[in-house]
Amino acid sequence: MEGKIRINKFLSEVGFCSRRGADKIISQGRVYINGEIAVLGSKVNRDDLIKVDGELISNQEEKVYLAFNKPVGIECTGNQKVKNNIIDYINFNKRLFTIGRIDKDSEGLILLTNNGDIVNNVLRAENKNEKEYLVTLNKKIDKDFIQKMRSGVRIMGKLTKKCYVEKTYENKFKIVLTQGLNRQIRRMCNALGYRVTKLKRIRVMDIKLDTKVGEYRFLNESEVKQLF
Repeated sequence: MEGKIRINKFLSEVGFCSRRGADKIISQGRVYINGEIAVLGSKVNRDDLIKVDGELISNQEEKVYLAFNKPVGIECTGNQKVKNNIIDYINFNKRLFTIGRIDKDSEGLILLTNNGDIVNNVLRAENKNEKEYLVTLNKKIDKDFIQKMRSGVRIMGKLTKKCYVEKTYENKFKIVLTQGLNRQIRRMCNALGYRVTKLKRIRVMDIKLDTKVGEYRFLNESEVKQLF
């Protein structure tokens, strides 16, 4: 919360009640700001002590962690000026940040949180965290392709790290990366003469994709611990 905001908005943002509900309890004289009774339109800031019926209301927003199944065509950006951005698509009632990204043409698991402090911590550890993908190509895969993908492909002037790759169908494979280069899988496949027609992320660390496209769920306690 930055700057002063109306008390009804504050009580709504911390999840105590709706703005309309806040107006009601304010009118009833049940809300106090720094020991003084609040009135409709009163404004508060981060340092104020807010009490309702004598109970202190924390101004620390509850932290949420989501696993979202991103559809193709949605941009992983917090910039709401960008068309089809992920924040507008999810339309969550708290400000969210994406943890990492998936390119617009791909789908699958993306993690989001309102805990901005943790995002950089997770990204710094990205080269240790496994990310698993299912990939469909425009033509049949041969043994040479699988071997080269496993051992490393030169893209953007560097050789990619060794990784797990398993053929699952004549033109499909599974890959587990611990790297996060820009459009890495697509670039690797292009370098070997293949084109990706479908790319889906199904796992980040031990957090698995288990929601329908366009839907999200809250991470459980053990999944949240992985982020830390």
